[in-house]
Amino acid sequence: MEGLEKKLDTEQQEKLDEGGHPSTAEPGKENAEVAGTQEAQHPKESLPRTEGAQAESERAGEQADQDKQEALMEMYEESIRRVQEGEVVRGRIVQIDKEFVLVDIGYKSEGHIPIEEFTRGGSTIDAKVGDPIDVMVERWDDEDGAVRVSREKASRIRVWDDIKKAYEGDGVIRGVVTSRIKGGLSVDIGLPAFLPGSQVDLRPVRNLDELVGKTLDFKVLKYNRKRSNVVLSRRVILEQDRDRKRSETLATIHVGKVMDGVVKNITEYGVFVDLGGIDGLLHITDMSWGRVNQPSEMFSVGDPIKVKVLSLDLERERVSLGLKQLEPDPWTTAQDRYTVGSHVAGKVVSLTDYGAFVELEKGIEGLIHVSEMSWTRKVRHPSKVVSVGENVEAVVLNISAENRRISLGMKQVVPNPWDVIAEKYPVGTTIEGRIKNITDFGLFIGIDEGIDGLVHISDISWTKRIKHPSEIYKKGDEVQAIVLNIDQENERFSLGIKHLQKDPWETVPERYRVGTKITGTVTNVTDFGVFVELEEGIEGLVHVSEVSKEKLKTPLGKFQVGDIVSARVLNINPKERRIGLSIKQLEMDEEHELVSDYLSNYDGPTSSLGELLKENLRGKAASGMGAAEKTDDAVAREVEDQQVGEESEQGGSAGQREAMVPEGEAVAEGSADEASEPDRATSSQEEDLTSKA
Repeated sequence: MEGLEKKLDTEQQEKLDEGGHPSTAEPGKENAEVAGTQEAQHPKESLPRTEGAQAESERAGEQADQDKQEALMEMYEESIRRVQEGEVVRGRIVQIDKEFVLVDIGYKSEGHIPIEEFTRGGSTIDAKVGDPIDVMVERWDDEDGAVRVSREKASRIRVWDDIKKAYEGDGVIRGVVTSRIKGGLSVDIGLPAFLPGSQVDLRPVRNLDELVGKTLDFKVLKYNRKRSNVVLSRRVILEQDRDRKRSETLATIHVGKVMDGVVKNITEYGVFVDLGGIDGLLHITDMSWGRVNQPSEMFSVGDPIKVKVLSLDLERERVSLGLKQLEPDPWTTAQDRYTVGSHVAGKVVSLTDYGAFVELEKGIEGLIHVSEMSWTRKVRHPSKVVSVGENVEAVVLNISAENRRISLGMKQVVPNPWDVIAEKYPVGTTIEGRIKNITDFGLFIGIDEGIDGLVHISDISWTKRIKHPSEIYKKGDEVQAIVLNIDQENERFSLGIKHLQKDPWETVPERYRVGTKITGTVTNVTDFGVFVELEEGIEGLVHVSEVSKEKLKTPLGKFQVGDIVSARVLNINPKERRIGLSIKQLEMDEEHELVSDYLSNYDGPTSSLGELLKENLRGKAASGMGAAEKTDDAVAREVEDQQVGEESEQGGSAGQREAMVPEGEAVAEGSADEASEPDRATSSQEEDLTSKA
């Protein structure tokens, strides 16, 4: 009892201290002091009121003693009352040792809490002496009067009460997301609870791990205390908040209003913005006056954004938004800033097959067509000249603000080299350059930067038969050539290598006169004649009618390539590069020479008849020679008419072979037969004369 009285005195003292009243003075003494004070203030009335004050003081003291006795009895009854097992009581930590934390729960024995409940997750004890704490009585130890209590179980009991209150009252309970589990998240609300993945947000969350460790508010969907099962929802809270904001937004939204929002979702064609309970679409074309390749380049989910309402459909709750409309259109003043002929600089932002788009400023782009990139190069694709992100300089060629188009040119930044190439390399100039490319039809030689000259295959050599330029040259060779022609309009530069030397055909008539005997090598045999090489690159044609005195349809089989033959030059045409030859004429001339030598050296018996015959033979021989010469001239003219042009691309001797097709073959042969009649007559007379001799 003494302990209880002391405890009661202590509690009363604390209450009096808290109330601001003196706690040490006795009630009677206090009243006496008050009465004394009053007497001092009112000396005239102090004597009559002394007895009444004393009576009141005595009654107050008796009442205080009575209250004290009642409080002592209540505390005594409470101390001896046994707290029921499973009951939650409030106590105060009075001691901490190695195994237990002792808690004063107002009973004769302190409650014992295992130290492990205060050291989980580390060695630091999460408690100190004097802290208030709620505990649940687990069991009594009747032998020594010890009480086993638990803080964790008390917390669970209180949590279940909170859960029940939140569920029944449609309240909110707060918890911490602890981990991701199958189907959702685990939340600590004082005990483990389950948050399904479908109840995490208004939209499916791809990465639930981002929520781990966050403290959030939840609604209780259902709970089962016996099974310790609690299912939470965050989506319900978000839906309620969205509906509230939607009502507020729909009441104030209108076309043209500038609103603040948050980027909610990003797609390829735009972003969805949460305006407050209602979503609006900001299309990619309304994000910027300039080029936007991907909306993700400008925004991220969760970014704050200020937009303008472009259109509104309240029935379907569709809102179209614009961002670029918050700024003026740069094309309205582009005509003044970008005049035709002005030099501009920009960055290449896109490449197509037909050109490159250059951003001059935000919202204004110009096109450099592939044909406007170089004066000299034939650009097949813009990537051969520029690349995305490269800064380039160009000239404004045309501008149409209405169509939002600007045409630019890169090559106009520098002078056109074709304008000065004719002055720098006049026709007839000898140049030297490196072979940059070889084709079937000729060689390309680098002259100036970006300018190549073409040496056609027919202009490589005067005499050589060239099937492909690679037979003589290879890429990278240094060669000399003469400028033949410059076509500035079509940007063509013609060169010639063979023109570095004189044309050998110019001296052929002097070196191979008509009637001259020549010796050459058979290079080709055709149906219409035999081609004979007189020297390197110069050939003559022996027509089939001039091959033999005998009538032949074709010389094939009679001659072989590589045979050495002799012939007489019938005609020469340097312009068409043709030489007509005759083997038959050479044979006839040689026979005539033999007969003439024989007759001139014959010394047999003479008689008047013999002399007459000799003179007659000589006269006929002379007339035969004249006829033969006339026939040779006719045949030469016919052969020349029957021959055709050179070969199509290479020219020279090879063309002579294919072009010289015999059209008047029968006439030529007839003329030859007629011309040979005097020869046969002369030959028979010579035989008769020989036999007589």
